[in-house]
Amino acid sequence: MTDDDRRLVVEARGVERHYTTKAGTVRALDGVDLAVAAGEFLAIAGPSGSGKSTLLNLIGALDTPTGGRLVVDGHDLSTLDQKALALLRRDRIGFVFQAYNLVPVLTALENVEYVMMLQGRPEAARRQRALEVLATVGLGDHADRRPASLSGGQQQRVAVARAIAAEPALVLADEPTANLDSHTGSALLDTMEALNRAGTTFIFSTHDPQVMARASRLVHLRDGRVEAIEDRR
Repeated sequence: MTDDDRRLVVEARGVERHYTTKAGTVRALDGVDLAVAAGEFLAIAGPSGSGKSTLLNLIGALDTPTGGRLVVDGHDLSTLDQKALALLRRDRIGFVFQAYNLVPVLTALENVEYVMMLQGRPEAARRQRALEVLATVGLGDHADRRPASLSGGQQQRVAVARAIAAEPALVLADEPTANLDSHTGSALLDTMEALNRAGTTFIFSTHDPQVMARASRLVHLRDGRVEAIEDRR
C-alpha cells in the first residue's frame, strides 16, 4: 500500500461533545484523539453510553462537536457551512444504519440509485452503477423488490449497496449487524470485507464480537474517552 493510499480520511484531535440536561452537563465525548487511514476496516467498541454512536455522528457531519478539531476527507468540519456539510455527507460519506433506513415505496434498485439521483447523475449511468453494486452484494436478482419483501439481511445489504454506490471516501456503519442473526450478520460482514479489500474504508460502531474480531483496528471507548486501541494489521 502506497503512502497516498494511506492518506488520512479522519483526523480527530481533542474532540468533545457535551449535552446540557436538567441533571447537568453530560460529556458524551471527552477529548477523543483518533486517526483513520484510507482502506481501514476499523471498529469502535464500548458499553452503551460510551460515545460510539456520538463519535460516528460527528464523523458523519450529522452533529457538531462542542470542542476539538475534526477533519474528514481533508475538510475541517468547523470551517464548513450547512450547505457544504450536506454536500460532504452526500458525496463523500456512505451511511449504513442499524434500522436500514430504506425508502419503503422504492425498489432495491431505486433505493441504491437515490443518492446518485441527488447528485444529478444521468439516469442510465446511475442505473447501471446501482445494478453493479446490487450484484456485488449478492442481490442482482432482487433489484425490483421493495424492502417489505426482503429479509432483514437483504435489506441491510441494500443499505450497504446504497452506501457504496456513489464511491464515498468512507462508509460509516452504526451497529449494522444488531438486528441480524449470527449467520446473516457473518454473511453481511463477508460482503463488507470484500468491499474493503477493493478499497472502501469502513468505520463501525458495534457491540458485536464478530465485527470486533474482523476489524483491522479496534478502538475501545469508555465514558467518552479512548481507553485503548488494538492494532490487528
